[in-house]
Amino acid sequence: MVTASNSILKGLKSSFKYIGFEDGVSHVEARYPAILFKQQLTACVEKIFGLIRDNLKKEISPLLGLCIQAPKFQRVHGGKSSRSPGSVPQQSPSSQWDSIIRFLDSLMSRLRENHVPSFFVRKIATQVFSFINISLFNSLLLRRECCTFSNGEYVKSGLVELEKWIVSATEEFAGTSWHELNYIRQAVGFLVIHQKRKKSLDKIRQDLCPVVAQMREILNKDSQNLTSNSFLLDDDLSIPFSTEDIYMALPAIDPSLVELPMILSGYASAQFLVQPTK
Repeated sequence: MVTASNSILKGLKSSFKYIGFEDGVSHVEARYPAILFKQQLTACVEKIFGLIRDNLKKEISPLLGLCIQAPKFQRVHGGKSSRSPGSVPQQSPSSQWDSIIRFLDSLMSRLRENHVPSFFVRKIATQVFSFINISLFNSLLLRRECCTFSNGEYVKSGLVELEKWIVSATEEFAGTSWHELNYIRQAVGFLVIHQKRKKSLDKIRQDLCPVVAQMREILNKDSQNLTSNSFLLDDDLSIPFSTEDIYMALPAIDPSLVELPMILSGYASAQFLVQPTK
């Protein structure tokens, strides 16, 4: 903490010294320090956001790996578990998706308990659901054994639980999270179409063609940007907001109601921060 405080003080002193008013006796031209502070604050927010996002992906990845394929006993017994006396109880199929819901509940609780603005909560939530979409969709492409009707029903049941969670979280905090699951929803919808071989031409046009057309459009668009022939979705690592977005997201604050930190109170050159604006 001491090192960080010293760094802040040095940064402030160098900023004031740069414009020639380190002692604070003359009128301070605040443009340079303000711009510098805005740039540093933006970089700090982007860094923290990226760290939170990466850590959340690491936490949820093992959970998603267990949700892509229905448990073997569910496929064999049609969803009804059976075990002989003395055997070890098997985990309920829904418990795998329940772990995802508990993860999301914990995430939302931590963000709101720490008074994170709803703007950033929405951005984090949509990033998490985008990662869920990419992970599940790519897993279907890579694991042929997962592309079955029964497995499609299993993943679909999990998507229903995610939809309920999004509705419960409200748009204020969940944002466009349901839309982020668009690709896996389409893929699962294709898997659970009943009796594909008996579909009429009209049904094929109505049910299958829109999905296939959208997937082809996505793949063609990706192939123009990538040198490889991979059909996998790429994880977007960009920061989903700009400096202006941050400024617009923060609530209006009256500087006169903010007490100057003790670390700055001893510097006359910083007193302009608490002077009433004209």
